[in-house]
Amino acid sequence: MAIEVDLERVVCRLSELGSGARGFTFGGGDWPLRGFVVRSGDTVRGYLNRCPHAGHPLDLLPQRFLTADGSLILCSSHGALFEKATGYCVAGPCMGRALTPLALQVKCGLVLLDDSVDVEALARAVSFE
Repeated sequence: MAIEVDLERVVCRLSELGSGARGFTFGGGDWPLRGFVVRSGDTVRGYLNRCPHAGHPLDLLPQRFLTADGSLILCSSHGALFEKATGYCVAGPCMGRALTPLALQVKCGLVLLDDSVDVEALARAVSFE
């Protein structure tokens, strides 16, 4: 039995993620969907690459989403810290708020954006907040 994989929704290979994080962009034009994936043990989580405090990308330095020890997600602009497993802010100006989760699937060693995520609608909604 063959497993179907929608190649247009592939974020990265699971092996490329290691124990870190990786950003991705879906769509084109002025308002593509920007997100990132983070691995914590055997679990991979996806989040919108948007700080709940200021609305800008977390990785001012490209592909730098984690603290130096890799234990927390870091907003490099204002120093907010988020739990990898939940996206919940544990320190910084958006304490008590959370990152916007993005549903993922892992199939055949690939990390994919889940079919339930409407890329265009989410990108449009975020661009006008």
